[in-house]
Amino acid sequence: MNIQFKLKIRFDDRFAKIAALGQIIFHAKDLANLWRIANENTLHATLSRYVKKGLLFRIYKGLYSLKPIDQIDPILLGIKALHRFAYVSAETVLADLGMIQQDTQDITLVSDVSKRFTIGPHQYRCRKLHDRYLHNTIGIAAKNGYKTATAPRAAADMLYFNKRAHFDAHGSIDWKQVKIIQKQVYDSSP
Repeated sequence: MNIQFKLKIRFDDRFAKIAALGQIIFHAKDLANLWRIANENTLHATLSRYVKKGLLFRIYKGLYSLKPIDQIDPILLGIKALHRFAYVSAETVLADLGMIQQDTQDITLVSDVSKRFTIGPHQYRCRKLHDRYLHNTIGIAAKNGYKTATAPRAAADMLYFNKRAHFDAHGSIDWKQVKIIQKQVYDSSP
């Protein structure tokens, strides 16, 4: 078997493994595990070669995609960049539903860290929520490959972070459901 044929099999196998995951965004360490590359120099060289060939796109150091940034859902991009449990909530969900009218340039994520970051044209604000509240999935649904708060959960989260938060469409919010979520999520004992 010639060397080019062996390399073609290895290349095809690597991208077949990526395709089997059904994801488009990867951390370099995830690819190292998937491809069983232990040597960091080998991994770096492999990733650089794939980026030069246009097979992978470098989002930033250690984060790669099968698509260019402008073709990726910005929320999915932010959650993958965090590389930890997170969901979209608060201002982003409420603005999308027309419940707040404030200019929300940042995509608001909720996780176990407080952080602001930018990827390409997208700005992110990650609000820190204590683990005992964060992992309570009441009012959180899977949607588009990531978790999103429902309107009542987003309102409850918003009030958790800012007790005096303003809601423009106050009458369209199911306050009874918000209070139930507040009790089930934030009043639960550790």
